[in-house]
Order: sequence, then structure tokens, then C-alpha cells
Amino acid sequence: MATENQLPAEWTRLWSRPVGWFLDHVIYRTVVSGKSNVPAAGPVVFAANHISFLDGPVMFGASPRPMHILVKKEMFKGFLGRVLRGSGQIPVDRTGDRRALHTGKQLLDAGRCVGILPEGTRGSGAAESISNGVAWLAITSGATVIPVAILGTRQGDEHRDHIPTPRRKFHVSFGEPITVKRRKGEAGRVSMDRAAAEIREALAEHVQDAVRVTGQGLPQDPAPRETTPQHRHTAVAGTPADHP
Repeated sequence: MATENQLPAEWTRLWSRPVGWFLDHVIYRTVVSGKSNVPAAGPVVFAANHISFLDGPVMFGASPRPMHILVKKEMFKGFLGRVLRGSGQIPVDRTGDRRALHTGKQLLDAGRCVGILPEGTRGSGAAESISNGVAWLAITSGATVIPVAILGTRQGDEHRDHIPTPRRKFHVSFGEPITVKRRKGEAGRVSMDRAAAEIREALAEHVQDAVRVTGQGLPQDPAPRETTPQHRHTAVAGTPADHP
């Protein structure tokens, strides 16, 4: 389990936040809505739908508060790995490792924000299923959950590895906050399953609302050359199995 001195330093936001803004508003055209739904202080779990490898960076740049996003550990190699670590992101071992969740909880306990793509793998982004990791983080830390709809980072029948051309319009919408708690006398696993279902429903509804408001549809799914649906939940305790 990670210790406090292993947590990403707060200074990581000093350079990474401007880079995120540059990605969203210079390289691409990102329309952001719902910022007022994000609490100005206290722990927050941002739970977003997942359609493209750009979803995490785009959410990072659009958020009114800095966050630490759970990213698959395979991305922490070479120059990209140094960038991810330097910007305070959290590596996730998809074969079964609770350290990422515990690190996320420690960050939330410190009043910071954690981003998670609970669908696990890139797909249609409709949030038809999510992992329990997001529920575990919310319940154990008492953090507010903000559903996040990300649209436009992949369109139509574009492959899941497709890189959008510069100046494409993206939409990032922060939904109304929700709180999930363990009920008195409720078993731990029952609490996690119930809370995950509540978060999934809120996220799915918010994504559909964003589609209606923006007119930007979700991409087609499935797409070729991607992990099977059965593989998306292999990570321990429901950590995201594939990001970005």
C-alpha cells in the first residue's frame, strides 16, 4: 500500500494544468459545461465515460479543479511515463493490484480530486457497465462523485486508437454531484454493488443528457482490435482495466 510520502505532490499541477488547457482550447476546441456543479473544496471523484484515449487528458484540462487520474501502468514508460508521473497521475496494474485504489483514497482523504474512467475499456461511452472501484473510492473516502460526459473525442466508426484531427470540437459536461454511502447493517459487497449501480445510472443518464443538449452522438461500438468485454473487470477491486 502506498504511504503518504509516495502520493503525487501538489506542485504537479503547476505545469500540467496549463498543458491540459492548451490541449483543450488550442489544439482542440473543447466546450465545457457544468463547472458550477464541482465543489470548490473537499474530495471529489470524477467519473467519466470512456470512448477515446484522449478522454483522461481532455477531462483533466477541462476540470475547474486539478485531479489525479488512474491510468493503466503500461503507459508509464519512456517520455510519456515521465510526463504522467510528473503530472501526478496514478498507475493501475490491470492484473490485480489494490495500490492504485489505496493511493486514490489517500489523495481523497487529503482533500484532493481523483479521476476515474469506470467503464474500464474504450467503447461506446454509454456507461452500460462500470467497475466497483469508483464506488469503493466514494464510500471509503466520503468524496462527492461528479459524473462527467465526454463527447467528440471519437466519432462514428472511428477506431478506438484514432487520433482526432486538430481543432475538432469536444464537449465535456460536469453533471450534478451525487453522494453514495454505506447503509446501516448493509454488507460491504452489497454496498459496493448498490453504490456502483447508482453511479452507473447517474453517469449513463448524464451522458444521454449531454448527447441531447450538444447534438454530438456517441461513437459506434464495438470496434476491432480491442480487449474483450470479459477482460475489462480483471483488475482487483474494480480498478479501471484500460486507460486511456
